[in-house]
Amino acid sequence: MANMPRLWIRHEVRSTERRAPIVPDDARQLVEHGVQITVEESPQRVYPLDEYVAAGCATAAAGSWTAAPADTHILGLKELPDGPARLTHRHIFFGHAYKGQDGAGELLGRFAAGGGTLLDLEYLADAAGRRLAAFGYWAGYVGAALAVLHGRGRLRTPLEPLGKAELDAALGEPHVAEPPAALVIGALGRCGRGAVDALRTAGLTPTEWDVAETRQLDRAALLDHDILLNTVLATRPIPPFLRPADLDDPRRRLSVVADVTCDVTSDLNVLPVYDAVTDWRQPVRRLREAKPLDLIAIDNLPSLLPAEASRAFSAELSPQLPLLGDDDPASPWRRCADDFVAACRANDLEVHHV
Repeated sequence: MANMPRLWIRHEVRSTERRAPIVPDDARQLVEHGVQITVEESPQRVYPLDEYVAAGCATAAAGSWTAAPADTHILGLKELPDGPARLTHRHIFFGHAYKGQDGAGELLGRFAAGGGTLLDLEYLADAAGRRLAAFGYWAGYVGAALAVLHGRGRLRTPLEPLGKAELDAALGEPHVAEPPAALVIGALGRCGRGAVDALRTAGLTPTEWDVAETRQLDRAALLDHDILLNTVLATRPIPPFLRPADLDDPRRRLSVVADVTCDVTSDLNVLPVYDAVTDWRQPVRRLREAKPLDLIAIDNLPSLLPAEASRAFSAELSPQLPLLGDDDPASPWRRCADDFVAACRANDLEVHHV
């Protein structure tokens, strides 16, 4: 019990972020295991604070993590607020700062300035590189569902969070148009499996591509689909799947692109045909007018199914959290710390090994 970590679940500053990294039932088990958990107030979180209190967690005001004890791990999902300028704690969240994304240098600089550490959830992986906790399945599911509903003219905006039963009911509503041809790239991964399942729920039989099919990309076949779902999380530069010139190809049948990965400002972007994500208020952006081509690129898709996505993610992350107090060099958290140091040095930031 002596090495059990302190966890502080912070309020998410993004107003559309409804998910929780740990759900109350899993928080209860962690507390019983000896992990100390503080949960900040957060009116938009899908699980009310009372359920965390009943699970044995302490509570705190939204944004008060800045005054947490120095040995506390601050746990969240999406971006931090702009301040403070110096980050002193160990933070666990999706930092999106290791692939040259916009603002990456500034975020890493805040950690370097304060002596804190980013333990990026995207890089929490086992020794073979397999991610240990991810929202991918539900990101793919929601991304595909939005693409289908938009293609049918039934996407209601602004978007609002739903339950899976409600979303599935919308996908299963009768429609008279010819079923669109849908292509999922990355179909064998978590995200791709979610996209395929949603398309099948909508009555479609998608084309499924993965590594084998993209080594020698059949661009004409890609453009001959109505809907493209990109679910590939690239870890090294690869040729893009869709280029600006493809949008003006007279043979293009493609009319809806849903980029679930949203690596838009990264050098690893495989869809370099747009320069900014879309959001819940305006989820669709038109890329071409004469022969319409629409884009959906929302970077927190699972938050539209917040309860289901949170439960699945929490079930994967919770078993890893007691290991935060483990100094074993083979720990996945140690690998996360090593990735942070490497990213800082790549940005010419001086840090000591953490």
